[in-house]
Amino acid sequence: MDTLKVRDAKDVEEVVRAAIASEQPLEIIGHGGKRGIGHAMATNAVLDLSALNAVTAYEPNELIITLQAGAPLADVLALIDAKNQQFAFEPINTAPLLGTPATGTIGGMIAAGLAGPRRIRAGGARDHLLGAHAVSGFGDSFKTGGKVVKNVTGYDLCKLLAGSWGTLSVMTEVTLKVMPKPEAERTLLLRGLDDATANKAMTAALGSPFDVSAAAHLPKSAFRAGTEGLSDIAGQGEDKGEAEALTVLRLEGITASAAHRAGSLRQLLAPFGTATLIEDVASAALWSAIRDVLPFAASGALGAWPVWRIVCPPASGAALGTQLARETGGDVIYDWGGGLIWAALPPKPDAHAPAVRARANAAGGHATLIRATDDVRREVDVFHPQAPGIAALSERVRASFDPKIILNRGRLTRSAG
Repeated sequence: MDTLKVRDAKDVEEVVRAAIASEQPLEIIGHGGKRGIGHAMATNAVLDLSALNAVTAYEPNELIITLQAGAPLADVLALIDAKNQQFAFEPINTAPLLGTPATGTIGGMIAAGLAGPRRIRAGGARDHLLGAHAVSGFGDSFKTGGKVVKNVTGYDLCKLLAGSWGTLSVMTEVTLKVMPKPEAERTLLLRGLDDATANKAMTAALGSPFDVSAAAHLPKSAFRAGTEGLSDIAGQGEDKGEAEALTVLRLEGITASAAHRAGSLRQLLAPFGTATLIEDVASAALWSAIRDVLPFAASGALGAWPVWRIVCPPASGAALGTQLARETGGDVIYDWGGGLIWAALPPKPDAHAPAVRARANAAGGHATLIRATDDVRREVDVFHPQAPGIAALSERVRASFDPKIILNRGRLTRSAG
């Protein structure tokens, strides 16, 4: 397979135009950390953006940063952390789950659009993408958005590029909002709740006036999976007896406010049990583990199991997850107050797709197969099949960007190409 390493946006234009002329589709990568998500692509050439790795501009006082698409995510996070800032949507590091090196890029972060626990309050990657420079499947450069939050200059194409998995255009540069990191964080822990009761506790917390920024539930099986250090982070080490299910709720802000709200929330949750408290470093470590789905990491006990990411109405989460785990013998973790379910299911040629799709459809949700073997990904729809009307609209949008399906052909659907 030919690898075409570009130096700038002009190079990208030339490569795409050559691909159009020869009818040779391109696989687009930064460092390739997410190549295992989606279907195998019908391409013989790789467009490598890793050399587009510069920080074009960073204005901490204005809360914006402009980056080339190949900029390493870890380096960017370190840069903004030094200014006590963050991406509020908490981008997921998929490396532990996929068993790949931690080499994610800014372009990959936007193309995947996978947000972490703060998604319920801060929104997703698309909500923090202010502008982008990209090359369409026509081989033409275009610009969308700008460098301010209130920029209304035509169609907001940024929202389409986020989560498009590189099928609409080749992003070369993006401008993102950054936000100040909270001065303090406090996490309340409730132990021993079943999934349904935990869902009620999370709903009560999120409906309270105490500005909860994250709510998750780890059933007992999440600790049986043998996640290194997770039990200790949660105060469930070997000296504390057998691990219990854990329901966790995070509050952030200035220290006095976070402490006061944690106390008030503890009183509100008293009917569900006595909540314990962890703070700052320990709290951040716990939420990092939840964000990156460490109980299902490739290096752990469930590393050979396929992993699904299911999004559904939060009120339906507990029933969906409980039934799916019972039917398949799998394990689940709940984030977003029950609206996001990570499901690790025992190996099977179809990765339990019929059961997953049926449960997701019944709940009005959708499911994506994040981790599976190549054989499974060839046989199963990785991304949730769309209703006919939505599928037709999606196809019209795609065709308006890339009529010859040059970019990441076949990644989203098995029938493409």
